[in-house]
Amino acid sequence: MYQFCTISTVSHLYKVYALADSLKNQQRNFLLNVLVIDDDGSFEFENCRFFKLSAISLQQHANDITTKYHKNKDKLRWSLKPVLMKYLLSKPEIDRLIYLDNDLFFFSDYKFLFDLLGAHSFLLTPHYYKNDPNKNQNWLEANFRIGLYNAGFVGANKSAVKTLQWWADCCLYRCEKNSFRGMFDDQKYLDVIPIIEETACIVRHKGCNVAGWNTEICKREIIDHRVMIDGKYDIIFIHFNENTIREIVAGSDSILFNYYRAYIETLKRHKENLKKAEIYFDSRLSDRLKLSLWKILTRLEV
Repeated sequence: MYQFCTISTVSHLYKVYALADSLKNQQRNFLLNVLVIDDDGSFEFENCRFFKLSAISLQQHANDITTKYHKNKDKLRWSLKPVLMKYLLSKPEIDRLIYLDNDLFFFSDYKFLFDLLGAHSFLLTPHYYKNDPNKNQNWLEANFRIGLYNAGFVGANKSAVKTLQWWADCCLYRCEKNSFRGMFDDQKYLDVIPIIEETACIVRHKGCNVAGWNTEICKREIIDHRVMIDGKYDIIFIHFNENTIREIVAGSDSILFNYYRAYIETLKRHKENLKKAEIYFDSRLSDRLKLSLWKILTRLEV
């Protein structure tokens, strides 16, 4: 069975359900383990297993992290990633595990990622930020300011437990955006993992973690009526965070619009008042983009 995990608040469980739907469309033999950080209620959804914070309380640093970041749900979620992964990998039935942010959505088979975890202890996906030192240098600098790898996807097997504990130690030490200190929440620490984890693997399939920040390095092309990345990679999963959505709706990444439509249609099945969801009306969006989003969310038309 393919084992995944994610962390969510109750208000964003509709994204978890959409993520589960996308996983099921590719493989039915999977389980999505969901840690809900702000509710002790009972939840049910096909192919999902839900946990409360109390379930991981015996894990090293679980209570310390909860105490330190309980007033900031984002920092709490981010810092608990390695704690949850370590807890799940301690179970005899789980030897390979992939953490996913709940705003990811799969479009192609993910089996090869678990095959990689058979030979590698840790999986990381590069941001693939632009890296030209002669123009748009802010993107070059983002590699060093924000991190080489995206923390929305992390894979590990049982042999990586010590590294997961190290990551948890780091998150307990500091989970903050601080360029002067070389920190970016839980994410910047991942830059060190290929050094301390000898069998770590950088996933080179550019169809993984397709997002608004990698439009240039992961070039989108239509080949034989299919969207391909760099002319040879199918889209495995897209990271539909605010940046990705903004790029698609603004037309800068319009080739992904049909993928975005499929994502929205799935979200709407799990949240009737989706048009009121805060993420789609981020204050940084222009009025024109907000109007476009409103049309997409209410009528799925452009």
